[in-house]
Amino acid sequence: MNIIGRLTSDAQVNITSQDKKVVNFSVAVNETYKNKKGDRIAQTAFFNCSYWLSPNVANHLTKGLLVELSGMVQVSAWMGKDGEPKAGMNFHTSQIKFLSAIQKRNTANSDSNNGTSTDDDLPF
Repeated sequence: MNIIGRLTSDAQVNITSQDKKVVNFSVAVNETYKNKKGDRIAQTAFFNCSYWLSPNVANHLTKGLLVELSGMVQVSAWMGKDGEPKAGMNFHTSQIKFLSAIQKRNTANSDSNNGTSTDDDLPF
């Protein structure tokens, strides 16, 4: 499955109880269509995403970045602390394609490329 969207915030690296690093981020996917009346309808879906292959990619996944993600959706259900049933979706990302200019988080040490990255310095 592929989705295209913009990051809603900077990615975070988390460590599991088995000491594995995972990059977590959220993507907003916009869709527009016309209904039977001809009115343009806009909808936004939000996907919580996880990427397990390289934690270094988190430095490049910044808010507003347009990405194309390949992977699969996993649905989970659980009982919340309040006793109410909860459900969620997570997009397990296997491939990330950058569709807009990459802005590094640490722009204080940026070189002459003004904080943007080229394919040569990507961590994967």
